[in-house]
Amino acid sequence: MKVLNFVNGEWKASINKQFVPVINPANGETIGEVTVSIEADVDEAVKAAKAAQKQWALVPAPKRAEVLYKVGYLLKERKEQLARLLTMEMGKVLEEARGEVQEGIDMAFYMAGEGRRLFGDTTPSELKDKFAMSVRVPVGVVGIITPWNFPIAIATWKSFPAIVAGNAVVWKPALETPLMARELAKIFEEAGLPKGVFNVVHGDGPTTGNALVEHPDVQVISFTGSNEVGRIIAEKCGRRLKKVSLEMGGKNAVIVMDDADLSLAAEGILWSAFGTSGQRCTACSRVIVHEAVKEELENRLLEAMKTLTIGNGLDENVKVGPVISEGALQKIDHYVQIGKEEGAKLLTGGYILRDGEYQKGYYYAPTLFTDVQPTMRIAREEIFGPVVSIISVNSLEEAIAVNNSVDYGLSSSIFTRDVNKVFQAMRDLDTGIVYINAGTTGAEIHLPFGGMKGTGNGHRDSGVAALDVFTEWRSVYIDFSGKLQRAQIDIDE
Repeated sequence: MKVLNFVNGEWKASINKQFVPVINPANGETIGEVTVSIEADVDEAVKAAKAAQKQWALVPAPKRAEVLYKVGYLLKERKEQLARLLTMEMGKVLEEARGEVQEGIDMAFYMAGEGRRLFGDTTPSELKDKFAMSVRVPVGVVGIITPWNFPIAIATWKSFPAIVAGNAVVWKPALETPLMARELAKIFEEAGLPKGVFNVVHGDGPTTGNALVEHPDVQVISFTGSNEVGRIIAEKCGRRLKKVSLEMGGKNAVIVMDDADLSLAAEGILWSAFGTSGQRCTACSRVIVHEAVKEELENRLLEAMKTLTIGNGLDENVKVGPVISEGALQKIDHYVQIGKEEGAKLLTGGYILRDGEYQKGYYYAPTLFTDVQPTMRIAREEIFGPVVSIISVNSLEEAIAVNNSVDYGLSSSIFTRDVNKVFQAMRDLDTGIVYINAGTTGAEIHLPFGGMKGTGNGHRDSGVAALDVFTEWRSVYIDFSGKLQRAQIDIDE
């Protein structure tokens, strides 16, 4: 199976004819080949998008939205097929894969509804016989760069609002997960989206991604990925005065107070920490627990972790699938060794699974450290794997301080029965997302998604806030007085 670029409604290989394998992380098998684009391929896609966008912007927004409704129905119709394909190329278990496709379905219908809104504002003018209003207008060509951990959900968070707002899209998905990109392009094609409005160019970051970022005809870059790459993109976009939206890493914490429902807390931590094998920007990687209940919570977590079945995500009984690659395995294990060297106590896990059914895939044992200090690297740096650090505190104020001590600010959570503590945490936790008596994952598409500090640059995916990334505001003044009137100029009556 060869995965090709989708440019101006045509499927084509890169000009250089280079392909790389697509690997199933559960068993190491090659399930396809994907073309690797160069600058010329990106230029061709941007030119197609630029030409198509001018006509697409003239289509009334409710009519543009009708395409998204069709996309939503097609995603719904093919949900199981897409979920299985997603599990094969990314590794997450089927239950989660189905949930991810459902996010795409929800986003399609939600953003289609925005086609009949896209609200601006009307406001009184300070002058007689004059009307004032503001309207949203599309920015033009949007460049989208997405990671492998949510290969369809994140793409829909970005492309659907961009398209309903009247833009054209050039998307560079991750090389590890091109099959979902192909399927989404096919669905757009079947839904009747005009040629050139949605384009896909496969490739790596330094060549393909950089060409998209640097292209003078791309007005917006929307990126989800690492902080290191995000900073480089922000710098390059800044030099060109190009709009950029960044959603990057997280070092998310669950706070467990001494009055918490520990059974519920353990359940929430388990799902947040080990779902998607910890490969989520919202994954729980720190548990900040009151010292009075630390030992009991540890025991509950250790018992709960014994129920985690590890294996191929296509098996409905499996709860934890593989990580994405051998490189990811080595990075995770490197951090585990750092944790041991720093003096953290390893309670369980901490090793690569290599024997039997695991020998051909990329599996890491769910790992739990305790007696972790907030200054340790495993408590501050993003590991992106199934590794959790337990940090003990003796007050809510200390817990909030520890939560806020890292460079990231994506998601946080608190388990408590005290409403006063809830409101204090809601006020003082410096993350873009706060959960009460739930884990750090599970965002809903009609709310803004994104974080503070090193996690992002102030923009949001999802919800109406996503439209701010892909539109500009235009103020319109209509003077029907029949004479020249000048605002802010004093005129004697």
